[in-house]
Amino acid sequence: MKKENNRKYIIIAIISLATFVLIWELLTDVLKLIPKTMIPSPIKIATTFFVKFYDPNPDGATMFQHLFSSLRIALTGYTLGIIIGVPLGISMAWFKRFEMFVRPVFDLLRPLPGISWIPLMIILFGIGVFSKAMVIFMTSFVANTINSYSGIKVTRSVHLWVGQTFGASNLKMLFKIAIPSALPMILTGLKVSLGVSWATLVAAELLASTRGLGFMIMQCRGIFRIDVIIVGMLVIGGMGAFLTYLITFLEKKVLKGGRW
Repeated sequence: MKKENNRKYIIIAIISLATFVLIWELLTDVLKLIPKTMIPSPIKIATTFFVKFYDPNPDGATMFQHLFSSLRIALTGYTLGIIIGVPLGISMAWFKRFEMFVRPVFDLLRPLPGISWIPLMIILFGIGVFSKAMVIFMTSFVANTINSYSGIKVTRSVHLWVGQTFGASNLKMLFKIAIPSALPMILTGLKVSLGVSWATLVAAELLASTRGLGFMIMQCRGIFRIDVIIVGMLVIGGMGAFLTYLITFLEKKVLKGGRW
């Protein structure tokens, strides 16, 4: 039944996308109701997409170069956010004194949007890879900390009581009961932080960069190459969806104990 529902969903999704592209083509190339200077046709977008993989014009780099630059920055900051944010959230939720010490500083940083860190990081580290990776880190760090904290906090007290009854130490209950119970929330945090990190990366590249998908979009905006702008937007959306799918796949394997 589940496989059948998945198959139906895929078919409906394909029909939906095909209908959207068909209407787009009718409005641009066939009926010419929308000028090509405003919105290029799907055929023009597809042509630009393939050409951009070997042609560095008009922004000075190919699609592979832009994509590699964006992925390197995003995954560096995102990974640092996981490495620091997840243990911090778990520690804050489990150790009361540690939470009392750290929570005021975290609550001060939490409301700040990722893009608000861009000017400070540029001043401190310039416009290189590290400055943008640190902007991504701040965004990923907050999301992972919050979800890890929440996951530990919702651990059922009856499970902890059973652990205490059998003489488990505080650390043993943390690693054997609390963290396994919090895994769904922690993994959800990975997906949430990935989305906001990817969006923040584009904003950072729009403001200060020499290469990357955001940089490509910004450069082509100045010369009115709407086809390249739309291609960049589609690549950003597609890559974000692909990375989210990978985490969802990992989530299913971890939570269900499935085989790779």
